[in-house]
Amino acid sequence: MGWEIYPDGLQALLTRLSDDYVGDLPVYVTENGMAWDDAVTNGAVDDPERIAFIASHFQATRKAIAAGANVRGFFYWSLLDNYEWAFGYEKRFGMVHVDFETLARTPKASYLAYQAALAR
Repeated sequence: MGWEIYPDGLQALLTRLSDDYVGDLPVYVTENGMAWDDAVTNGAVDDPERIAFIASHFQATRKAIAAGANVRGFFYWSLLDNYEWAFGYEKRFGMVHVDFETLARTPKASYLAYQAALAR
């Protein structure tokens, strides 16, 4: 979609919120994700760009926590591919691929990586 990917911006925002506005109040990252043109190939969706995106934003969040931000949760946007108001069904945000004709759902590689990260 041409949107900049800048994990350091998340770290800076979380740290600034803590330092200048909310102090020790809990903070939740409630909508963090990226769009990509994902496709099912041989029954799977390999999305290394999204895996790297999530990993880099987790790392930025960990750095903010180390700097004192009271981050209590991180929610990826979105679990399922869905309709995007400006681009329709062209770009996919989810960690689960949705076939919009059959509604079949295929967990993407990023889903499995996120699951593994949460299990650690």
